[in-house]
Amino acid sequence: MKIYVGNIAFNTTEDDLQEAFQQFGTVTSAAVITDRHTGRSKGFGFVEMESDEEAHTAISGLNGQEIGGRRVVVSEARPREEGAPRPPRGDRPQRGGRGGGRGERYSGNY
Repeated sequence: MKIYVGNIAFNTTEDDLQEAFQQFGTVTSAAVITDRHTGRSKGFGFVEMESDEEAHTAISGLNGQEIGGRRVVVSEARPREEGAPRPPRGDRPQRGGRGGGRGERYSGNY
């Protein structure tokens, strides 16, 4: 079963997550989600446990507890919602407008 772990400290590692969850059973994977551009943690991650029973025990045992100095939110991971795919950057509509400045009120005679 896949478990969502939110509100983790930005310096929390995958090893830290694995260590916290392994007291409740066998951890098959642990991942801290990072920003692809900066490499910094986004403040959440996922842990997979071998059995649903172990996962439910871990959820109830760790939700609201401190990991790395922050109280974490632990719940069963929901499947990712599939939406319409985003168009490539060059095909997205542009944000219009003249932006900032004096606008239409001052038509040139200052």
